[in-house]
Amino acid sequence: MEKFNKYKVKADQETAKKRAELEERERKIKERREREQLEEQKKQEALEPKIKEVTDEEADLIKQQQQKQQQPSKDEVSETVDEKKKDDEEEDPQDAGKIKPNAGNGCDLPNYRWTQTLSDIEVRIPLPKAGLRSRDLTVDIQKNHLKAAIKNQLPAIVDDRLQHDVKIEESTWLIEDKQTLLITLEKVNKMEWWSRLVVSDPEINTKKINPEPSKLSDLDGETRGLVEKMMYDQRQKEMGLPTSEEQKKQDMLKK
Repeated sequence: MEKFNKYKVKADQETAKKRAELEERERKIKERREREQLEEQKKQEALEPKIKEVTDEEADLIKQQQQKQQQPSKDEVSETVDEKKKDDEEEDPQDAGKIKPNAGNGCDLPNYRWTQTLSDIEVRIPLPKAGLRSRDLTVDIQKNHLKAAIKNQLPAIVDDRLQHDVKIEESTWLIEDKQTLLITLEKVNKMEWWSRLVVSDPEINTKKINPEPSKLSDLDGETRGLVEKMMYDQRQKEMGLPTSEEQKKQDMLKK
């Protein structure tokens, strides 16, 4: 029980962290959908005839709406202030000096470029000359170490400890377009963002990562189950009902 209680605290912290990341992700997806709906609505309005006959009542209503649009409401002002506060809060002193992630949520470095999703990482290394074959390269992918080099040339392009563990059997490499070495690394933990590829790289600010929305059907079974559980728990909390863990405890007490 002592060991159980010790690791239960860590597990609860891990679950809370994952839940917060999921909530943030859902919020961004919701905002993106709202923007898309607004753009679609504008397109539809643009297709409608420019001149439209309206009644006196409709004309008065339109005037009122225009006046409201010209004068921002208190809610809009407070929302803008809240957004600014949130941006200021996100600029944590601990994140000072960290690099903003590139379009692929990774980092562009002098010798290579890496991007990431929650499930894997792609490393693209430009080769010094075209026509190199796989036999001319040395690529060694270990659980927590990556080495990529051209044979008989020093130093290696990358030869360092990875920030987190990867699945060796699911990781691959190939020569792309005869001029780029493409390395794909499968993450062990599919619920965290890497702040760097190897420990000697500069850190990126993972709080500024903007992942693309994905469907539940695109996730593997284990990750999908975890996401569905978090979504269920979030809905239960919003309705003031017990979460799945709380329900289990209640059922055990009843038994």
